Amino acid sequence: MKHPTTLPERGDFAYQTLVGPQKVSGRALHDLRGFFGLKPTKGMPFGCVRDEEGEIYAFVRAINEPGSTPNPTKFIYLSTRVDGAHLRIDKSRIEPRAMTLFPKRWLEGDTACWSSLQGETGAPWLLTVSGERLSWKEDGLFELGGPLLGQGMQWYLPGPEWGTFYVSQIYDVAGTCEGRRVKGLMAFDQAYMAEGGAIHFKKDLVVNNKMHVIWWSFATVYKDGSWDVGSFMVGHDNLGYAIFQNDKGEIRTTTDIEGSVRHKEDSYFVESARIVLDGKEEWEYLPCPKGEMIDFVGGFPVTAQQEGRWRRVGDTREPDRWLGWGESDRRNGTARNVRGADL
Repeated sequence: MKHPTTLPERGDFAYQTLVGPQKVSGRALHDLRGFFGLKPTKGMPFGCVRDEEGEIYAFVRAINEPGSTPNPTKFIYLSTRVDGAHLRIDKSRIEPRAMTLFPKRWLEGDTACWSSLQGETGAPWLLTVSGERLSWKEDGLFELGGPLLGQGMQWYLPGPEWGTFYVSQIYDVAGTCEGRRVKGLMAFDQAYMAEGGAIHFKKDLVVNNKMHVIWWSFATVYKDGSWDVGSFMVGHDNLGYAIFQNDKGEIRTTTDIEGSVRHKEDSYFVESARIVLDGKEEWEYLPCPKGEMIDFVGGFPVTAQQEGRWRRVGDTREPDRWLGWGESDRRNGTARNVRGADL
């Protein structure tokens, strides 16, 4: 039982979060209806794949919905092949792409589809997403596809002025990237915001108020065929949720989550991090040595993004492929209600 020590104003629930699973369908992914007084703003396909030499390729595209307020992201492509040491933005691969602001959108059976516009400058792209699989083709750069892993996830955070409704689904993908065979995992997230809101940018209840300490979506497929999928956040006041799934069909949710993060000296990036679910179950973050997305620092997104892997403490299964792209912000703090400072 919680024991509030402060009294918020009417309509303010001090960042208490509602979290649960959701059924994924192309029709729902395509639907422009709002929820809780919030409007669909954008879809965000993003993920990391690795080639047979272990090099990483990461990418995200903004699927802005009609009438929404875009944030600065259009298409970002990163690779460890740029400098061999970090996930760096590859400007040479980005420049030829179509920088579609508001894509063509349609429903084909029960598959939601988005694409570049006919006649648009730059190489075309096509994204299709359903309750069964995802495919994403950036002409001449990569072509990926694969099945849904587990079920969809969703969380809702009310606020007196703004709110956020966020849905996510994760897919197990393989294909080619820069002509090389790759495999990995991808998320397709959709954010619902207040009128004029944009995730990480405007009227973002979490980011604009510097509330979150750790925010991650992750998935790991192990060499024995088992897998884990999850999404979680830890922040200040009552901010926090977790939804975890596995290959046994188990889905668990909680708002009893605590976490702590230690940043590298004189760096925005994570050296180590842990979360504790329901006061007893511990998970730890293993940063990828080449996973720091250093080109984002000082730009957009405003929080340090990096790739790595989450595992339950003591888990000895050997991973085959994984996604651990998330963020922390040392300026926001290192644990719940432990505020931080800039460098």
